Amino acid sequence: MPPALWQALRGGQLGVTFRRQVPLRGFIVDFYASRARLIVEVDGGYHVEQPEADARRDAELVAHGFRVLRLPEQLVVEQPAEAVTLFRAALPG
Repeated sequence: MPPALWQALRGGQLGVTFRRQVPLRGFIVDFYASRARLIVEVDGGYHVEQPEADARRDAELVAHGFRVLRLPEQLVVEQPAEAVTLFRAALPG
């Protein structure tokens, strides 16, 4: 992940603070903003091979009141500003 993207997430520049690699409900999520109950998953190539597993995981997390945003790794690496825009759009209010 580009350092600027992580800095924007960790530094609270979006109005909430994200943590990395957080255990939730038996899963390890890539990023989590607890105040917004927003989970962000950055999907690398192996996710193409397991869409059903990802869908089950997302459904379980959503059933427990979390919101899940999935972004392709390529977008996060090649267009970090666009990724930040999507993070911001997923936040409440």
